[in-house]
Amino acid sequence: MSALVLSAEELLAGADVTYDVEIPAALLAANGKSDAAASAPRRVRLRPLTLRDVQLIAKAARDDDVLTSVLMIQRAVIEPALKEKDIAAMRSGVVRFLVDQVNRVSGLTSDADTQRDLAESPFMRAMVILAQEFGWTPDQMRTLTLAQVVGFLEGLQRARGNR
Repeated sequence: MSALVLSAEELLAGADVTYDVEIPAALLAANGKSDAAASAPRRVRLRPLTLRDVQLIAKAARDDDVLTSVLMIQRAVIEPALKEKDIAAMRSGVVRFLVDQVNRVSGLTSDADTQRDLAESPFMRAMVILAQEFGWTPDQMRTLTLAQVVGFLEGLQRARGNR
């Protein structure tokens, strides 16, 4: 089977696509409290960043990670329209979530990035410790609840402290 060569129009087709992304209510709740209005789905509309956007952001922000995040959000969030000062006033968790979503819709995050993040997560490190300590197989580990993982880790920590 031979591969078809794409046209310029086909390569450019995704540039005008938009994505409605729901922001988790927990990120928006005031003081960690959630009421009925705050728990209703809240969305923003994103567009993918183009190569030109990425170049402009890199040039403007240089090595400033915070400014990079602000500019990414400002360029990608089309609804509601946001100014730099609006983004700077957001909770850091909302900014991190939006940057992750912008990267995702723009194709700037690879499966390798996702796998690396998962492998480096505290939960996965806990699972590796438990597998090493108890000789459990992946199938045995899969049946554990989060409470059980925490309980076993706490037990290991206490046992090591009592030695």
